[in-house]
Amino acid sequence: MDIYLYDGSFEGYLSAVFEVYKKGGVIRKENTFIPDMFARTFGVQTDLEKADRVWSGLSKKLSADGLHQYFSAFLSELDNIEDQLLNYTRHIFENQASVERDFGNAFVLFVAQTARKVHREKHRMEAFVRFQLTKDDIYFSLVSPDYNVLPLIIRHFKDRYADQRWMIYDRARNYGIYYDLEKVDTVWMEMDKQEGIWDEKELDYQALWQTYYKGANIAGRVNRKLQLQHMPKRYWKYLPELR
Repeated sequence: MDIYLYDGSFEGYLSAVFEVYKKGGVIRKENTFIPDMFARTFGVQTDLEKADRVWSGLSKKLSADGLHQYFSAFLSELDNIEDQLLNYTRHIFENQASVERDFGNAFVLFVAQTARKVHREKHRMEAFVRFQLTKDDIYFSLVSPDYNVLPLIIRHFKDRYADQRWMIYDRARNYGIYYDLEKVDTVWMEMDKQEGIWDEKELDYQALWQTYYKGANIAGRVNRKLQLQHMPKRYWKYLPELR
């Protein structure tokens, strides 16, 4: 079996699809690949021209929603997502008619269901992100989503907080997105320690918010089961009002 290793980026994955489509083989991330003595491995360099050719081909076969679904499924980072997307890609190109709604096909159904899960996480991030002001006058939020949804929430936060500098940092993947009042950039850094980075008034603001939350909350009407359904407990550590 031939295994093609890529750098983990979407462009890298599309470059690998370009190489594998006619030759055969499977695609794996190079940083998580476990060597197989019975397989041949090939390193795939990210090639934007090849990636654009694959994406252009998909654009002719899929709607805008279908393309967004394809990208969202990739962001799930599931162990077998490359296999599923490659098989879905073959199904797309081997059929003249659109296959987006061909849910009788296992690959179409898997991609659609995976994209739905990723979008559910995206909406939760948009709802549960809480910013804290740093000494550098940057509104900072630390998150750890199940899926790699930062690329999907850029537009929401850029539109909503266009007048302030902010950063949302994914602790699970060690990267973040930073808005400097003009554009959003991807940043890579380690976030082991956070002590001493906050503005002096930040703790006062958090205490004020916690007091408001407790005052507005009616203890007798708390429905813990419903609360957990809409706000899973894994998000609570990032919400000042629930600490």
